Amino acid sequence: MADDLDIAKLRTLVAIEEYGGFAPAADALRLSQPAVSQHVRALERHLRRQLMEKHGRRMRFTAAGRHFLSEARRIIAVHDDVVRGLDILPQRPIVVGSPEAAAEQTLPELLALLRAAYPDRQVQFHIDRSPRLVDAVVKGDVDVSLVLGGGGELGGTQVGTLPLRWYGSVGRAPLDPRGPVQLVAFTEPCGMREWAIAALAARRQPVEVITESASLEGIIAAVRAGVGVAVLPTAGTTPEGLAPITGLPPLSDVPVQMISRRGVEADVERTASTALRGFFLTRLAS
Repeated sequence: MADDLDIAKLRTLVAIEEYGGFAPAADALRLSQPAVSQHVRALERHLRRQLMEKHGRRMRFTAAGRHFLSEARRIIAVHDDVVRGLDILPQRPIVVGSPEAAAEQTLPELLALLRAAYPDRQVQFHIDRSPRLVDAVVKGDVDVSLVLGGGGELGGTQVGTLPLRWYGSVGRAPLDPRGPVQLVAFTEPCGMREWAIAALAARRQPVEVITESASLEGIIAAVRAGVGVAVLPTAGTTPEGLAPITGLPPLSDVPVQMISRRGVEADVERTASTALRGFFLTRLAS
């Protein structure tokens, strides 16, 4: 019928609002930006009203566009409910991000918790460093993610804390109090690197970044080989081949934030937050 609304074009309109613009919507929908623009123009022609207008360098919804956006959401929800009920539409996997520095200690239990909360949905993990996890959530590639420290522009909700500890190789000689601390650190940007250097500077203890690595495996390998010391978060276990060391300034616990992509389902966000808070309460209290 000539008056039918194209569900794909409705999804495009909703994605523009959820992801904050034409370019991020195109990335999320795996479309070109011209295709996104064509979808909007096609809807405007079909409805015979302007849905978006230029505001400075950006596009924004008109009053008619905002009204139609709510109707588009209703149409999509009903459509997806019907199709899902017929077992035609597979549910999108829930993608959960975890910082690499904490993944080994937290992932097994978190995976079990989230799979129990969503027995009918696939749960995937995306492991990376916190700054890149923030970018992945902003782009919509990750639904919810743990990040160490702050969530940047996304803010976030604190779900727990992780103690930071100094680690060296097993059986290493005591630190020379007169010499510089030889630090093994993640390549920048890295919060743990900054916290380690700041703690040493507050004590006026010289520091030399002797080895950098982009991966946790590289950090642990260098420390295990006796190259230097590193700061890592702990959830009660020590990486194999490493040992906590004393004689260096104490470090504060690092806040663990949960951040969510724009437009994530409210029940996913709520359930993930409850599971993550429960994890930190039970795991770190033991």
